[in-house]
Amino acid sequence: MKTTCFIRVPSFCTPISPIIRKHLQKSFNKTGHYNQNHISTLNSAQTSISTSPSSPAPSTSHKPQTPVFLRPLIYSSTFPDLQSFTSWAKTLVSSVGSTFVQLDNGSDSTLLLRELRWLLEDSIDDPSLIPHLGICQNGGITSNTGSSSTEVVRLRVSLGQMYQLWKQRIQERRPFQYIVGCEHWRDLVLSVEEGVLIPRPETEKIVDLVGNVVGGNEMLREGLWADLGTGSGALAIGIARILGKNGRVIATDLSPTAISVAKFNVERYGLQDIIEIKQGSWFSPLVHVEGELDGLVCNPPYIPSEDIGSLQAEVAKHEPRLALDGGVEGMDNLLHLCERTAAMLKPGGFFAFETNGEKQCRLLANHMENEMTGSFRDVNIVSDFADIPRFLTGFCD
Repeated sequence: MKTTCFIRVPSFCTPISPIIRKHLQKSFNKTGHYNQNHISTLNSAQTSISTSPSSPAPSTSHKPQTPVFLRPLIYSSTFPDLQSFTSWAKTLVSSVGSTFVQLDNGSDSTLLLRELRWLLEDSIDDPSLIPHLGICQNGGITSNTGSSSTEVVRLRVSLGQMYQLWKQRIQERRPFQYIVGCEHWRDLVLSVEEGVLIPRPETEKIVDLVGNVVGGNEMLREGLWADLGTGSGALAIGIARILGKNGRVIATDLSPTAISVAKFNVERYGLQDIIEIKQGSWFSPLVHVEGELDGLVCNPPYIPSEDIGSLQAEVAKHEPRLALDGGVEGMDNLLHLCERTAAMLKPGGFFAFETNGEKQCRLLANHMENEMTGSFRDVNIVSDFADIPRFLTGFCD
């Protein structure tokens, strides 16, 4: 797998409008990957598993799975057998057509073919063979071209596993990121698996917001930060790289799966001296630093309960519901965050929360201004990459 700075934008999310879908397709650049500067929102929920603030943290340990592109090349296949797999996989994609789009704004055949190419890139030793398998750089179909029938191709997963994985992708609509075990986010390649919500492009904006406030503020740049519901560790890692060696981040999550995956990602990027991963629900692992945080970020569950069933099948059937469900109005966790953030931050400390959109942002802003008078200042609503009001930011007074 190439680990250069590009994003594999998820081909699923909560319902995407036709306008946003069209923008996504236009932003697919000539190299076959999405240009980070032109990514529009995949209007979906995200974060890690959460429960009520009083829920005890499970003690079960979990061993994270290794992403496909990091696995050793211990399998092999003849080139004709790999061609047969690719032909079968393309036929399966063709049978989908626009069915998923019509069902729930899911992936069309073009997006699925791009995913097939990415699966091959992650799985085989020599990606230069992929065009000979009949898949163009942008996922389009070409005719299979020749290669020696005796040529052996080294693989990171067995050919049988590749058949199984692609069948899961199409027939079960298992998320592609769970298929290959990773997601491209900013300039990172993060391990993800079932039980951990897949980080979405719009959440990258939180890292940008943190970068803006710490740029000229030494206290914030060298201070103690927290990422609540860290999931894969995406926000914690992104923020730690901005803070540098003098900063510190505590990332919390209730889920043992998320904790192990976040640790894997933190260690892979060599940030274990800056980021501390602690298991527990919301603020519970942070009682020892109450009133000492210089910054706090969170991307909590914020989808109204009744809307979960209308999400794309990849999300509704496979991603952890507790990472999506924000209660009747989607506000349960957001209101709890507001109440406790005032006590956790130092005066002048910064916060950034992600929400489901303008309605939730305005409700939170009004709550802070009218019900928590004197606790916060400079509370702002910030739009995401698609100009949808998405984030609430401010400072502790």
